[in-house]
Amino acid sequence: MTKLLLGFLSVASFLAAQPADLEKRLADVEAAAKAARLSGDNAWMLTSAALVLMMTGPGLALFYGGLVRRKNVLSTMMHSFILMAVVTVVWALVGYSFAFGEGNSFVGGMQYFFLNGVGGDPNGDYAATIPHATFMIYQLMFAIITPALISGAFAERIKFSGMLLFTILWVLVVYFPMAHMVWGKNGLLGALWGQIPTLDFAGGTVVHITSGVSALVCALYLGKRRGFGTESMRPNNLVLSTVGACLLWVGWFGFNAGSALAATSLATSAFVTTHLATAAAALGWMLAEWLRQGKPSVLGAISGAVAGLVAITPASGFVKPMPAMLIGLVAGIVCYVMVSVVKNKFGYDDALDAFGVHGIGGTVGALMTGVFATKEVNDLFGGKPMGLLEGNAGQLMNNAIGAAIAWVLGIVGTFVILKICDAVTGVRCEEEEEIEGLDLSMHGEEGYNLEA
Repeated sequence: MTKLLLGFLSVASFLAAQPADLEKRLADVEAAAKAARLSGDNAWMLTSAALVLMMTGPGLALFYGGLVRRKNVLSTMMHSFILMAVVTVVWALVGYSFAFGEGNSFVGGMQYFFLNGVGGDPNGDYAATIPHATFMIYQLMFAIITPALISGAFAERIKFSGMLLFTILWVLVVYFPMAHMVWGKNGLLGALWGQIPTLDFAGGTVVHITSGVSALVCALYLGKRRGFGTESMRPNNLVLSTVGACLLWVGWFGFNAGSALAATSLATSAFVTTHLATAAAALGWMLAEWLRQGKPSVLGAISGAVAGLVAITPASGFVKPMPAMLIGLVAGIVCYVMVSVVKNKFGYDDALDAFGVHGIGGTVGALMTGVFATKEVNDLFGGKPMGLLEGNAGQLMNNAIGAAIAWVLGIVGTFVILKICDAVTGVRCEEEEEIEGLDLSMHGEEGYNLEA
């Protein structure tokens, strides 16, 4: 009763206030609400940044580490770990500016070199309710995982020094320009200001197509692992890979829902579509494998989940739940066919299926985004139709062009970079180093000490 009386007196006092006093109180309430929103958005985005970093280490490190042979587990996990350091330094020095600085249609300018001007004030061009530094660090996590995905193609046979040089050149030549074209101000493929508006909510084109296609080029350039097709190359520890896949699934909510750049209903929509697509893809791959091979494998189920996560990435902030499930289902089946049928037919050694899952899954997702995007989820074009089913057939074409540009840049850029690396450091390890295993030959350590 006392609390009710106090509340009544507070309301009465508020209503009895003089106009000037009332205006001040309203302004204070509005300022408090704005501060609460800014704080909530910043908390969500810092959490999302941490989730995306978790996708690389431990997520991808465990996922890839469990899939290689015992003698290469540490070296494979090292790829994911060390790129967390290497890409961070390159990003802070020049990368963020090349990706998100004001430049031309293809690459950003130099105004953010050494993170100059990137501080606590928001950058209204990208995210008006969070500090510029928060946006920068969130985008860094995308830059870290993208080249780490490529490492699945050249696992068990690349020189460590060659891998480091390759990564530095690759993010400079491929990733930063592609990120600018799709997400940067005045970028060629920007959905709001580009000449060819491409819908890519969280990186299907920027992250997965570029990394997946580049992975195929790496696999072809380095050649097959010694003993490929004649020796057993079974995973050393599927338990690690399963844990890694689970961490990827959880971390991907930061990847996709975080790309709303605020704690809003759009973030919720991306969260929901991400989860539903992943579930459908895991079932799609598992069922296709079950029907064709007679047993549903754990490796197949977790690979299907990753394929679904990849495919829904560009669509997550543009589509409704049921189309999201369809995207996941299609991706699970298509990626299974690529990995189990097409790869075997052509005989290339994409060791951990980076191309079959990320390159193909990203392309499927990019195209289906152009079909199912709807203004009911994200009215990005101000009331105009978004995707093919809403009457905007041109969007499917734009997304196809965006995907094609990512393919061309990934293929050409990666081939040139590999040539440079081969001349400077070499990229393929020596035969005896590969036979011994990269854990010992590259790092002088073993993942499993059988004598302990």
